[in-house]
Amino acid sequence: MRTSRGWWALSGIVAGALGLAMSYAAAALLHVRESPVVAVAEGVTALTPGAVVKWAINTFDRDDKKVLVVGILVLLTLVFALIGRVARRQWWLAVAGYVVLAGIAFLAVATKPTPALIDYVPLVVGLLSWVTVLAVLAEVLRRWEVEDGQGPDPAHTRRQFLVAVGGAAALAAVAGLLGRIAGSARRRAEESRRLLRIEGVTAPAVPDGVELGVEGVTPWETPSDAFYLIDTAFIKPAIEPTEWSIRIHGMVDREITLTYRDLVAREITQDWITLGCVSNEIGGDLVGNAWWSGVRLAPILAEAGPHPDADAVLQTSEDGWTCGTPLAPMMDGRNAMLAVAMNGEPLPIEHGFPVRTIVPGLYGYVSATKWVVDMEVTTFDRFTAYWTEKGWGERGPVKIASRIDVPRSGQDVPAGELVVAGVAWFQHSGISAVQVQVDGGAWLDAELANVASADTWVQWRRVVEVDEGEHRIRVRAVDREGTPQTGVVADVLPDGATGWHTIDVTAQA
Repeated sequence: MRTSRGWWALSGIVAGALGLAMSYAAAALLHVRESPVVAVAEGVTALTPGAVVKWAINTFDRDDKKVLVVGILVLLTLVFALIGRVARRQWWLAVAGYVVLAGIAFLAVATKPTPALIDYVPLVVGLLSWVTVLAVLAEVLRRWEVEDGQGPDPAHTRRQFLVAVGGAAALAAVAGLLGRIAGSARRRAEESRRLLRIEGVTAPAVPDGVELGVEGVTPWETPSDAFYLIDTAFIKPAIEPTEWSIRIHGMVDREITLTYRDLVAREITQDWITLGCVSNEIGGDLVGNAWWSGVRLAPILAEAGPHPDADAVLQTSEDGWTCGTPLAPMMDGRNAMLAVAMNGEPLPIEHGFPVRTIVPGLYGYVSATKWVVDMEVTTFDRFTAYWTEKGWGERGPVKIASRIDVPRSGQDVPAGELVVAGVAWFQHSGISAVQVQVDGGAWLDAELANVASADTWVQWRRVVEVDEGEHRIRVRAVDREGTPQTGVVADVLPDGATGWHTIDVTAQA
């Protein structure tokens, strides 16, 4: 029996790939949002400690989910190879390995909100494909081993094995392609978005005087395709407006369900609002300013009639992500909304199409629910949400922040007059001043651009004198109450970073 163990490992890999491809195709054909691999990946993310999630976001940026999926696929390849080799001697152990893998995926699907019976069909398809294909390849391999050196034509059996492996690989490729073609929900949602016209939504008009014209400073308006993206969805939910609705229930006098048509028939509100991520490091770029259009939440919640002792709203996304939002900021007069458009166009799918939540003054992890479909009025002591389970703060009010965009840290600059400029923000509280410090000296007031509102960031600039040599420059903002931004350095965990953004430059004659 001289066939290489490598052929058995190859059999396990090919059988595993075909099972994954078949489950992916089944998920797409049945319009199940998550294939088993994606369900496992999201399960891994849900169980990952907050510090590790933060490291992944900072290290891989927008590729963090791709890295995790690729890592899972690499690990599965190794496991499939091991199962193939085990099948040579202990077939039952190989089958048990497949059952364990399917069980992990089963648990990942089962822990999603309200899983349906159909969500488990791709798992069954994948498991049956694994066992069936490996059984066929193993049978051919065993005949090869028996005939090798003593059969009339071992080369014939070897060719049969290679043909079987090639056929299984080709079938896996076809199944994967079929799944991709069948996954047309995204394309349908994109087409619906492209054709959608929302009464009352207007194109953004940048207010006069909000930009100082300093080259290199972040533009006041952030284009939709450049706006930062932080979420836990490996496959973005593709929801057509006709299929969307939101349920508002819990500690209310009247439960409310709104369809998309119901929602956009209400008065549309529009505003420039800056959003920032709680995981934004000091000087980081996980912040953006856009023109948001939607329907104010306060009147909708008032219609539902929250009970006097309610203090929170548990929001749920279509993909099962949850966040707990303080009830008061949703009803205190600020422009908290169910947003339907961004920068004058229907929301991009990545940013929550068809509807997402915006609450100025709160970090997104406790407020900005994309693809929102459920709001339960409740109290904070009755639930934990996705990020709070990972150690992040419960209420997430935005902290005052400022950033130096020009010059960049480490840059060589000319000695003499130096323009220092950037942006500052403190949503729903507002910025009254920005100050710059050079080499630990006095704080110098910067020139502010027009402050459009308390909910938007503001550009600033200051000309300072620098002699030849190395210099350290800091910035701090001052809120509308006259309180300067603290210089105490704190990590983003548990509720946002603090400290002064500091850069080092070298001035040359």
